[in-house]
Amino acid sequence: MQKNLYERLGGYDPISAVVDDFMQRQFTDKQVGRFYVGHSTNSKKRLRQLITEMICEITGGPAKYVGRDMRTAHAGLGITGGDWEVTVKNLTASLDKFKVPQKEKDELLANVAGLRPVIVEL
Repeated sequence: MQKNLYERLGGYDPISAVVDDFMQRQFTDKQVGRFYVGHSTNSKKRLRQLITEMICEITGGPAKYVGRDMRTAHAGLGITGGDWEVTVKNLTASLDKFKVPQKEKDELLANVAGLRPVIVEL
């Protein structure tokens, strides 16, 4: 029986490690870091947890994402196509740092790409 993407990524802990690295890149990025200004340390930890849960869920894992839907969560932020591209670049860099195999990386990025229409506003 073929393993699902969650299992091929190694499960919760490796996904969480990638998300931690990715979010640190986002928080400190010159272009997209502005979306996190004013967030407390606790709020940033909550974002990391929500994104970890979301990735676990969309890859077939047991975690359930309990946050707001993506359209509601990002409404009014004015996220541009350029912001989206920077975010994908940051996620790709984190996946590369943890040496995620190309097949799994491509599959995860394809799943994430499906969120673009409800996140990008401009």
